[in-house]
Amino acid sequence: MAEPTIDAGAGPVALRSSPLAHLEERMRAAAVTGARGVTLTEWPFLAMVNLRVDPTSEAAARIGKTLGAPLPRQCGHTATSGPYTVAWLGPDEWLVLSQAESTTVTAELRAALGGDPGSVVDVSANRTTLELSGPAARQVLEKGCPLDLHPRSFAPGRAVSTTVGPVAVLLWQVDDAPTYRLFPRSSFADYLARWLIDAMSEYRDPEVP
Repeated sequence: MAEPTIDAGAGPVALRSSPLAHLEERMRAAAVTGARGVTLTEWPFLAMVNLRVDPTSEAAARIGKTLGAPLPRQCGHTATSGPYTVAWLGPDEWLVLSQAESTTVTAELRAALGGDPGSVVDVSANRTTLELSGPAARQVLEKGCPLDLHPRSFAPGRAVSTTVGPVAVLLWQVDDAPTYRLFPRSSFADYLARWLIDAMSEYRDPEVP
């Protein structure tokens, strides 16, 4: 057998594979259309940067200016500006999400932090992103999520740490479709995707009156 060859011009970014690349076709085939529609897709390689800083500090103010919005100060809150969305994780901890290059985002936040106490850590490889969307998306999640996902309690812009099935995730509702983005650890992404595919399957059939 001939030795495999690698294009010397293809850097590590070109060669990387997402945690759910092997399930892409299966997720596509699981899509349901119509009044009970729901789809599942992966958003691979989203930049994710963990930020720790005193929210009352000058450094936090500088970081807010860099991001274009103040850091959220309450559980479940997010802030979005330009390419950035910032999710509250704790009293002095946030997750910064962006479709920009993670190295660029990390460098900008470290520059804003300067020499003040705190940390800026690129955790992009730690998680992947699943997007669940459609009229039945909430019902699918409710099969295994302990949160009250009714619009009176959970609405667009909310993001909290929870579980879906047995998997810990950060769950963010993006819009009223509803569309949710789930951020599991990469090592649990395969299990979660298969769990969601199974949970979606009943919506292919008409609703029982």
